[in-house]
Amino acid sequence: MLGEYRISGRRASEIAASVERGVGSGDLPPGHVLPPMRELAARLEVNPNTVAAAYRTLRERGVIETAGRRGSRVRPAPASTSRGSLRIEAPPGVRDLGEGNPDPELLPGLGPALAAAAAADAESHGLYGQAPVVAEFAAYARAAMDADGVPAGPLAVTSGALDAIERVLAAHLRPGDAVAVEDPGWGSVLDLVPALGLRAVPVGVDDSGPLPADVERALRAGARALVVTDRAQNPTGASLDAPRARELRAVLARHPDVLLIEDDHGHAIVDLPLHPLAGATAHWAFIRSAAKAYGPDLRVATLTGDAVTVDRVAGRQRLGPGWVSRLLQRAVLHLWTSGAVDTRRVARSYGARRDALIQALAERGVPARGRSGMNVWVPVSDETGAVARLLHAGWAAAPGARFRLDTPPGVRLTVSPLTAADIGPLADAVAAAAGPARPVNYG
Repeated sequence: MLGEYRISGRRASEIAASVERGVGSGDLPPGHVLPPMRELAARLEVNPNTVAAAYRTLRERGVIETAGRRGSRVRPAPASTSRGSLRIEAPPGVRDLGEGNPDPELLPGLGPALAAAAAADAESHGLYGQAPVVAEFAAYARAAMDADGVPAGPLAVTSGALDAIERVLAAHLRPGDAVAVEDPGWGSVLDLVPALGLRAVPVGVDDSGPLPADVERALRAGARALVVTDRAQNPTGASLDAPRARELRAVLARHPDVLLIEDDHGHAIVDLPLHPLAGATAHWAFIRSAAKAYGPDLRVATLTGDAVTVDRVAGRQRLGPGWVSRLLQRAVLHLWTSGAVDTRRVARSYGARRDALIQALAERGVPARGRSGMNVWVPVSDETGAVARLLHAGWAAAPGARFRLDTPPGVRLTVSPLTAADIGPLADAVAAAAGPARPVNYG
C-alpha cells in the first residue's frame, strides 16, 4: 500500500513528521491508506501507543482521517484556489453584477462617526488592559438582539462575520469533523470549512431557508455543526420564516450536541422579521456584521452565544489580535445611535430592484430566486456558457460554482448596481443566456 515510501521514526513526533514529509512530497497521495497501528509499530519496533499518538497528532493537524475499520488515510488536500477567484473580470463597458457589494449610495458617510470615535478615544486613550468590548457598544447590540428574540448570552466582537464563524468552529471542532452547510451557500464558508480540515456536508435551501429533511439527514450522518443564514442568504436571498424556524428547531432538539452557528447576514438591509434558532442546542453562536448596511471596510461583527462558546472565542482572541479596535466599535456605535442608515429605505431600495428583476425574468419564462437581500439566483442549464453569453451582452455575473457543492448550475446577480432602466435589458440578456447553448455545426 505504501509503495516505495517507508515511514520512519522512534518517537511519535518523528513518525508524524515522516508521514507529513511523505504527504508533502507526494509519495503519500490523498486517499492513501496508512498501515494499521500495530503493523507499523511492529515494523518500527515501537510500542503501539507511540504510533497511536502519532496518528492522533496527524488527525489533529488535518493530515489524515480515520474511518473506523477502514483505517487511516491521507486526507484530500484543501483547494489551493479559493472560490472567490472564480469570478469574471468586467472589462470596460461591461456592468459588473458579480462582486456582491452594497450600493455605495446607500452607505453612510463615515466622517462624523470616525470623528466621534476619535473624540471618545481622546478620553480613554485606547490603552492595553481595557475591556475588549466597549460597554456602550455591547449594551446597544445586546438590546437590539433582545428585541429580535435572540437568547441572552455574553457578547464578543470579531473582525467580520467570517472571522466569527472561523473562531466558533475552531473552538469546538477538530480536523475531520463534518459541518452541515447551505448549498448553494456563501462561498467563503465553503472555502473556510475544508481549510480548517473539516468536511462540508451540503444541505439544500429553498426560499424559507435550509430544508429540514436535509438538515436531519446531515446531523444523523454525524455532522457536528450547522451553519445557517437567517436572512438575505447569499446567493439565493432565502430568509427563515416562522414555520421553517419551528421545523428546524424541532430537528435541532433531537441533536442537542450539535454546534449551531447563525449568520444574520441581512440585518439592517431587509425588512423581514428575524426568526432565530439560537438556544435550540447546548452550544450556539449568533453573528451580526456591519458590512452590508454600513460598509464592508468596517470589519466589525457582534457575536453572542452560550457562555462556553463565547468564552473560548474570547480567550483565543486574547492570544492573537487581542481585541477588535475600540475606535471601530465606537464608530459603528455612532452609526447605530445617530440613525446614519435608514434601514427601511435600504430594504425598500434593494427589494424594489430585486423584485423588478425577478418579475421581468418570469415574464420571459426564466425562474429566479431572491426573497430578500441584494442577490438574485438564476438556475441555468450551462453555467459557463451562460456567464460567457452574459459577458458578451455587457453584463458580468458571478458563476454559480463559487457557491455550489451538489446543487445544479446557476448564476448570481447582485442588484445593487441596477437602475430601473437596467431591468428590461438585463432580463433580455439573462433570458437569452439561461437556456442551453445552441449546437454549432462545424461541417
